[in-house]
Amino acid sequence: MKSRNKKLLAIGLLVVGLAIIAMLVMNAFKKNLVFFFTPTQVAAGEAPKERAFRIGGLVVDGSLKRSPDGMQTTFVVTDTAKSVEVQYSNKEYGPLPDLFKEGKGVVAEGRLTGTGTFAATQVLAKHDENYMPPEAAHALEQAAKAQTTLAQ
Repeated sequence: MKSRNKKLLAIGLLVVGLAIIAMLVMNAFKKNLVFFFTPTQVAAGEAPKERAFRIGGLVVDGSLKRSPDGMQTTFVVTDTAKSVEVQYSNKEYGPLPDLFKEGKGVVAEGRLTGTGTFAATQVLAKHDENYMPPEAAHALEQAAKAQTTLAQ
């Protein structure tokens, strides 16, 4: 085999190898990608049914309920237009964050159940009075604009 053919073969194998590596990286990235949805989007059926995603908004006052053994917590997340009930297993995933409170911003990661309840595997609470996750803040702004438009 001529040296020119050897060089072309090596370049071809290198290109094929890089393409395979790029495909594997993109596949792994796609599997781990988690999108954010508002309660309004979840209620409209825009959220994936078979994949994990994040939901964010405010925890509705008076909605926090703990099971008698303290291992299961349920609460309602709202964007002021629609609400979604969230279930969280303290036994499986650990305690809720210390800053988690009713009336405060929250982002939960998990999946929808067959009944439309959101089964959370992780709950993130805001860390001070001035912070709200950007996705949740944007969702609340959009919901407020939608309600203002409907009221007019």
